[in-house]
Amino acid sequence: MSDKLQRGPFTIDPARYPAARLSDTADTYHGTIVPDPYRWMEAADSRETQEWADAQNALTDEVIRSIPAVEQLSARMTELWDYPRYGLPWKRGGRYFFSKNDGLQNHAVFFWQEGLNGEPKVLLDPNEFSEDGSVALMGLSITRDGKLAAYQKSESGSDNTLIMVRDIDSGQDLEDVIRFCRFTSVAWIKGNGGFFYSRFPDPAAAPPEEVSRNNQVFFHRLGAPQEQDTPVFYRPDEKEWLYEASITQDQQYLVLYIGKGTDTQNRFYYREADSDGEFVRLLDDNDASYRFIGNVGPVFYFQTDLAAPKRRVIAIDVARPGREHWREVIAKGDDLIEWVKIINHQLVVLRQHHAHHLLFIHELDGKFVREIPLPAIGSVIDITGEQADEEMFVGLSSFTFPPTIYQYAFRTGALTVHRAPEIKFNPEEYETKQFFATSRDGTKVPLFVTHRRGLALDGDNPTLVTGYGGFNVGITPYFSVTQLVWIETGAVLVETNLRGGNEYGEEWHKAGMLENKQNVFDDFIAVCEWLIDNGYTRRERLAIYGGSNGGLLVAACMIQRPDLFGAMLCMVPVIDMLRYHLYGIGHFWTGEYGNAEQNPDHFNFLYAYSPLHNVKPGTAYPASLIVTADHDDRVEPGHAKKFAAALQAAQAGNAPLLLRVESKTGHGHGKPVLKLIREMAEYYAFILRALGKA
Repeated sequence: MSDKLQRGPFTIDPARYPAARLSDTADTYHGTIVPDPYRWMEAADSRETQEWADAQNALTDEVIRSIPAVEQLSARMTELWDYPRYGLPWKRGGRYFFSKNDGLQNHAVFFWQEGLNGEPKVLLDPNEFSEDGSVALMGLSITRDGKLAAYQKSESGSDNTLIMVRDIDSGQDLEDVIRFCRFTSVAWIKGNGGFFYSRFPDPAAAPPEEVSRNNQVFFHRLGAPQEQDTPVFYRPDEKEWLYEASITQDQQYLVLYIGKGTDTQNRFYYREADSDGEFVRLLDDNDASYRFIGNVGPVFYFQTDLAAPKRRVIAIDVARPGREHWREVIAKGDDLIEWVKIINHQLVVLRQHHAHHLLFIHELDGKFVREIPLPAIGSVIDITGEQADEEMFVGLSSFTFPPTIYQYAFRTGALTVHRAPEIKFNPEEYETKQFFATSRDGTKVPLFVTHRRGLALDGDNPTLVTGYGGFNVGITPYFSVTQLVWIETGAVLVETNLRGGNEYGEEWHKAGMLENKQNVFDDFIAVCEWLIDNGYTRRERLAIYGGSNGGLLVAACMIQRPDLFGAMLCMVPVIDMLRYHLYGIGHFWTGEYGNAEQNPDHFNFLYAYSPLHNVKPGTAYPASLIVTADHDDRVEPGHAKKFAAALQAAQAGNAPLLLRVESKTGHGHGKPVLKLIREMAEYYAFILRALGKA
C-alpha cells in the first residue's frame, strides 16, 4: 500500500475502512423522522466506540506514514519554530511580568523583574507541570502590588482549570486550591486577602446535564478551604448565565459582566469592592453589547453596539445612571471599534479597517489626539498598560513576520521596537494582497492571499483556504510558523473574512448566524471560485481547512460542493447540528446556531445545512482528514466520528476519507509544541499528497 500511495494516485480501497455498525436509532423533529445510525459513537468510553476509533487511527497512521513529505515538513517546522519568543510585558506594583519561550519549549515560561531593566526571575514554568507537556497554564492574575499570582492549570487541553496561588518573592505555592472552574477570571481584592472567581458545580455532586450550567460567583479568602468560600452572586432561575468578575483599577468597585452563552448581548452589575450588599444593576436590559473599559471615579466607560453596529464609546455617571444622562464619547464610524483601553488617562482605540488594525488616541472626553502609525498592515495582537502609565506596549504581527513588541511613549509619541524576534525566514521573498470576492447575494467578501513573489497565475498552485465565520470572531492577519512552511513549498495561503465574524460590526455578524448561516458557506465558496477564476489554482489543487466552527464551515462547504475541492482538513468540528446543544457546553451556542428541538424554523435551516445530515450516498467526496481529540470537552468528539463514518459509507470515489482521534489533547489550546509540530507536518503532508504535490 505504501508504494502505491507514494508513486500513484492518492487512493484507498473503501473496503479498508473499519466497519461501523448501523443502528435503527431515529428522532422525530416537528413531524420529520431523522435517522441517526451512528448514535452509539457518542458513547466515547464504550468498548465498541474505542475499538472502532483505534482502527480508524491505525489506518490513518498507516496512510500518513507513507507520505515522505512528513519528515521534511517536520524538520523545517522545527527549525523555524526554534527561536526565542516573548510576550508583552505588563506592570504590577513597579514590577514587570512577561513570558518567554526559548524556542522549542512546550510552554512559555513566565518571569518577573523589578523595573523594566531588572534581572528576570522565574515566576512559573509550566514545563514543570508534567513530563509530557500535557498540563498547561491557562490563566494568570497578579495582585496590584505584584506580590501574589493566581494561576490556572489545565490538563490534556481541557477547558476545566485548577486555580492555585503563588507567593512571587519566595516562589512557593500557598495551600489554596480552587476546583471546578471553567472560563473564569480572578479578581484580587485590595490588600491581597482573597479574590472573586466563578465556577460550576462539583461534577460528583451534580447531574451530568447540570455540570456546565449553574455558574456562580464566589469569594475565596486566602488560607481557607474552598468549601468555606462565600457565594457572591447566582441566579438559580437563569442556569445559562455566565459571570466574569473584576475589580476596577482604583480598587473601588467589584464589577460583573453577565452573559448568556455566546450571545453578544450582556448585562453589567457593580457594587463597592468592600461591600457585601446587593449589586447595582446598572445595565440590565440585555439589549446590546456593553464592554467595560474602565472608570474614572463614578464615571464608567463602555464600548457598546447599542444603536451602533460598528460600536461607539459611552460614559455613564453611576450617580446619575439614567439613559438620558449617558454621554457619547466616541461616535460610531465607518470602521469597527474592536476594543478600547484607558492608558495615560487617555482612550486607546483599536479599529478594524477591512480586516486589519488601526490604532488611535483620544482624550477621555472623546477629543481626537492622533493616529499611531503602525509599521505594517497587520494585527495588533495585544496592548498592555494601565490608566496612569505613560507608556504602553503594543504587539504587532502579520502573515509573514512574527509578533514584534513595540514600546509607545505618550509624552513624545515615539513608537520604538522593544523586542524583535529573529527567525530563519526572509519575509521579503513573499507578499500578501487583499482582494474581494462577490458572494451569491452580491456581498463583497475580503480575502488575504499570501505567496512567494513572482507566483505564476497558471492555475496549478496548491492553495489552502481557511476561515471561521461565526460567533462575532474577526480574523485579521496572524503569524503561524506552520503557515510559513506551507508557503515555502511554493503553495498559496488564503485567509477569508466571512459573514458571521465581526469584521464589519454586528450587522456582519448577524448576517452569518441562525437562519443566515448559509451566507457564510456561500461566502467561502465564492472565495474559492474567485481563486480559480483568477488563475491562482484549480479544483485539483484546492484544499480547505478549518477548526471548531471553522470545521463546520469546511465540512458544510465540502458536502455542498464536493466538485470544488481537492482536499479538506477538518479539525475538532461541530457537525451534528440537530444535537450539538446536547453535548458538553453546546447549549451555550444556541443563540448563534439555533435549537432544532425547540423551534421548527430552526430545525428547517439547521437540517438544510447540517453536514452529518446532508452526506449523500454515491457521491465522490474529495480526500479528507477529520481530526478530533479524546479530551475535547468543548466540541464533543462524537461529531467527528459520526461524520467520518457517514462519509466512508457514502463514498463513491477512492479518495481517502480518514479520521484521527488525538490522545491527551483537547480543543487545541495548551498543546505541547513538539506535538503540534508533528501533527501539522502530517496534516500538511496529507493535503499536499492529496493535491498531487507530495
